[in-house]
Amino acid sequence: MLQRLTIERLGHKGEGVARMEEGLVFAAFALPGETVLAEVEGERARVVDILEPSPDRIEPFCPHYGVCGGCAVQTLAAPAYAQWKRGLAETALRNAGLDWPVEPLIDAHGAGRRRVTFHARYERGVAHVGFMRARSHDLVEIDVCPLLEPRLVGAPAAARALAQALALRGKPLDIAATAATGGLDIDIRGAGALEERETLALLELAESLDLARLANHGRLVTLRLPPGVMIGNIQVFPPPGAFLQATAEGEAAIARLVAKGVGDKAKNVADLFCGVGAFALRLAAQARVTAIDSDVAAVEALDRAARTARGLRPISAQARDLFRRPLDVQELNAFDAVVFDPPRAGAMAQAQALAASTVRRIVAVSCDPQSFARDAAILSKGGYAAKFITPIDQFRHSPHLELVALFERAAEAAPRRRLLSR
Repeated sequence: MLQRLTIERLGHKGEGVARMEEGLVFAAFALPGETVLAEVEGERARVVDILEPSPDRIEPFCPHYGVCGGCAVQTLAAPAYAQWKRGLAETALRNAGLDWPVEPLIDAHGAGRRRVTFHARYERGVAHVGFMRARSHDLVEIDVCPLLEPRLVGAPAAARALAQALALRGKPLDIAATAATGGLDIDIRGAGALEERETLALLELAESLDLARLANHGRLVTLRLPPGVMIGNIQVFPPPGAFLQATAEGEAAIARLVAKGVGDKAKNVADLFCGVGAFALRLAAQARVTAIDSDVAAVEALDRAARTARGLRPISAQARDLFRRPLDVQELNAFDAVVFDPPRAGAMAQAQALAASTVRRIVAVSCDPQSFARDAAILSKGGYAAKFITPIDQFRHSPHLELVALFERAAEAAPRRRLLSR
């Protein structure tokens, strides 16, 4: 049913929000202030025509925009876009009952995304590779993505060739590609155990495509060149499919804020959910670091890099599941500063322990404003206050947002240990 809608604002997923008698309606690719004609079904609306465009509307730069679900907001002018992204953090904090200011958005797109995951689907034995449509399981085939850094320009073609080599299985695949110092580093997921003929076919493709490394579910298929990434001036060789910040500039910007938050007086620092050491290896230039993560292979990669690097203070790299076994208050109190960068779901149990500790400086890094605000509220109840909260945009044109915040406990504020009760 066609309806005339007035878009009030952008929601947290980048969709235009309109109000009808039945409730809120969400229209993808519509902008605040616009009047649109849309097909409405339940709470979803598909824009058919823009009757009155926003003065902030600009032309999209990608021909797939509006079909591909990778980008939610490409047609919003830069100032309004930055205000919307900053507002995602402000709204999440406000909803959590926190009245803390948020600093201006930092654009950390840099040269572009250095990692990407393509989806592969099959039709009559032919592999199709790309991204999913918005709110759909339908595939949009992609040959070029303008958000990727130049070293990933050949990644879609490589992913398509690798998927075609496994066409007889017909299984949906995810193909993760990372731009490494030795070339493309690719991990295939969803194929299951490979047969000998499939392995041989993939080995030949890795050679012809000049891949640095090829893995299947994290298991090595072939290693042709060391697939390194630079963390500052230290080279690290992550395991297949390891987590990295989306852009190199994003990692550098986050690391600068982490170092600012830790300060130059901290001599004993914990880096929780450390991954391959994006912060630990930088912080060790001036402090002893205890780096902890549940990913054993990532911790081992960090440890190898730390042992070969020069000029670093000691790094103790430890494998530990911080969701099942977070650092307790006694362990935390040994540190001058704690950095924690959990996955999207946040780290409620670890935040509760931190709130009951006497750690003077806590630096939180998050890729989700809602879980960040929840964990920040826990710290606030424990007597901590945010000294800065900075949003970082390394996921340009998407609703994803990175946040870095410094929390300090006032010297007179005693920890509230009751927060540890469950």
